Formats: sequence, C-alpha cells, structure tokens
Amino acid sequence: MFHTAVTLVCNPAAPALNDDIADDVGGVLLEFAGEVKRRPLADGVADDFLIGDAIDSAGAVAAIRDVLSEAPVDIIVQPAARRKKRLIIADMDSTIIEQECIDELADFAGLKAEISAITERAMRGELDFEQALDERVGKLKGLPQSVLDEAFRTRITLTPGARTLVQTMRGAGAVAVLVSGGFTFFASRVAALAGFDHYRANELLIDNGALSGAVARPIIGRAAKEQSLVEFAAKQSIDIADTLAVGDGANDLAMIERAGLGVAFRAKPKVAQAADASITHGDLTALLYLQGYADADFAA
Repeated sequence: MFHTAVTLVCNPAAPALNDDIADDVGGVLLEFAGEVKRRPLADGVADDFLIGDAIDSAGAVAAIRDVLSEAPVDIIVQPAARRKKRLIIADMDSTIIEQECIDELADFAGLKAEISAITERAMRGELDFEQALDERVGKLKGLPQSVLDEAFRTRITLTPGARTLVQTMRGAGAVAVLVSGGFTFFASRVAALAGFDHYRANELLIDNGALSGAVARPIIGRAAKEQSLVEFAAKQSIDIADTLAVGDGANDLAMIERAGLGVAFRAKPKVAQAADASITHGDLTALLYLQGYADADFAA
C-alpha cells in the first residue's frame, strides 16, 4: 500500500522527461523513503513515483528541483489514496479558455488596456471582485449585443487539454461543472465545447440590443464558486475529499482551498501558494496525470 504520490509533468508540446531523469529522481526519493516505485504515465511528459511512507514534501520537492535544474517540469506531492476525483469544478477565463472574455469585449470598445489592467488586479486579489466586475461592465455600456457572438467566434479558444480533461473524467464517471465569474453567453458555449455537465456564470443585462452596463444579481464570485462546489458535491452524494477544483485567480481561492484537490493553473502567486498543486508548465491534461491517469486512459 502506497502512502504518497509524487508526480512530474511537463507540457506535452515540449517533452522534458526521460529515463535518466526518472532514475535520478527515484534515487533522490529513496533518501526520503524506503520504497519508491516509478509508474510512467506518458512518455517524456509525465511520471508517477509511488512511495510507501509519508515524506517531507517540501524537502523532496526541493531535492527533485535540484536534479531537474531549470527543466520546465511541475512537481506535485500528494496522498496516494483517493486520487481519482468524482467531481471537477473549473474556472473558465484563463483556465478552461486561454482568454479573459471581458478583456476581449473591451477590445471591441477600444478599452482593452484599461479594463485588462483592472482584471489583472482583481485576479491578483488587489481589488474586490464584485466591485471590479461592476466597474468593468459599466465601461462597456452601449456595446452592441452582436459583439458577444463576434468575440466568441474570433477570440475564444480552449486551453490545450481542456476537452481531454473533461471528457476523460466524465468517461470515468465524474461530474464536470464550469463555474465562472465571467458571463453566461460565453460559459454556455465553452461548456458545450469542452463537454461539461453543468455551468454557472454571470448574466450580462441587455437593453435594446446593447449591453446595459450592468450584471444580474447575485454575482458569481469567490463565495458563490465555493458554494457551487459544496452544492454539486452534495447533490451527487460526493465527499468533498473526492472533488477537484481548478482556477487561476483570487476569486477561485475559496473553492481551491475547499476541494479535495485544489489546483492552481498558470495562476496568480497568491493562488499558487495556497493550492495543493500548482501547474505552471503542463497543459490541462496535467490534472489527469495528478489523478494517476496515464495517457492511454485519455478519452479520444
């Protein structure tokens, strides 16, 4: 019976792992535990090391980092038990998709620099999320409703690995929920593209074919995201320990800290520090490797 799992993962577009590195890492881990078993998950991309004992996680990560030097590899240490999660709650902007939708809308209004600066501060936790959302949406008052469709068609792209993550977990019986501080117009379409079971987001109010400059209440913010995690887990009779939450911004912190496995994905520093796992180099398939899936298990 293994106690601890150490996972190394990098970007599938730039494989950085090999057998020599794995041997070196295995040797380092033997200094922390008496039993270490390597389990390759994806050639050049992901390796699991299963360990029979509890270990000094911070010390092990530091020692592995010395071996890896500057290699673009994420290192995650977690309990080996109950790794495959039954519920995933995912942020949308800069997580499941590569953009911030409100910043793309702002570009059509000639306000991208101004609004993206507010977005960045809000995601870092320097501004109250709800107040920052109201301020940004207010600046978009009068923008034609048709711009929403144009922005989605021409600007919005799924983050690499997003659909594979969602489809693989759903194929294994998990429930997938997209919970966004962004807007229902985009969340509904992104949820369909990636294959989520459910979505929640904020509703932009429309007046005579244009944005009114307001958002419907209540706002989906930090507390609502955490509540969504708790609510969907309860509805599905899923223990919180069997949930995964992933996001990048300060409004994701509560759900990331509450989930059984909280993942910071290319996240702001405050979020990366608080999460159980932080993915900087890998794409979203890294969340599958963290759960012990091998690439052979991925949905087509």
